[in-house]
Amino acid sequence: MQPYPVPAQSVEISEEIKKSRFITLLQPTPGVEAAKAFIQQVKSQHPSARHHCWAFVAGAPSDSQQLGFSDDGEPAGTAGKPILGQLMGSGIGEITAVVVRYYGGIKLGTGGLVRAYGNGVQLALAQLSVIERVPQTEFLLRCDYAQISMVETLLQQVGGSIVQSEYGAAVDLRLALPAYEAAEIANRLFNLSRGSLVLQPV
Repeated sequence: MQPYPVPAQSVEISEEIKKSRFITLLQPTPGVEAAKAFIQQVKSQHPSARHHCWAFVAGAPSDSQQLGFSDDGEPAGTAGKPILGQLMGSGIGEITAVVVRYYGGIKLGTGGLVRAYGNGVQLALAQLSVIERVPQTEFLLRCDYAQISMVETLLQQVGGSIVQSEYGAAVDLRLALPAYEAAEIANRLFNLSRGSLVLQPV
């Protein structure tokens, strides 16, 4: 899995369209549970709003298993899908958007709703700063005490880390490595150790 951008912070913007107030909120949400918890939180903060429409990309942007959206009572396809379309178009992962609508008495029509919900998210995304998420994969490694410093040096170079270590006759390590470079790192380790160090997938 390649690295991908995720939100560095939350964003909230508000606009009025034909007397209806639209509040767009973006939130970092790593995972579907976090996304659903944020949606519930917004609903409890705006109990008198007519609609709480939302969409999320709860994992990597390429992971279609972690997508969700809802029109929350608006005509089908006028809210959740435009919100999700903006999120997917941004290429950002681990993000949820909720658009709260306080109805002002004037109907916007389907085209007007699609624009209102989509544009609100687009404006909020323009204000969002992101950081890079590097997906990690875990491996087991057994090495001699004399090889520890070589392993630690390599981990520093590639952005990996030691998750767990057990010191016995040899040293058993659980390592977290950038997933997209794992095969290359395994080769480097094998070559550096003249074939004595082999990563085992967890």
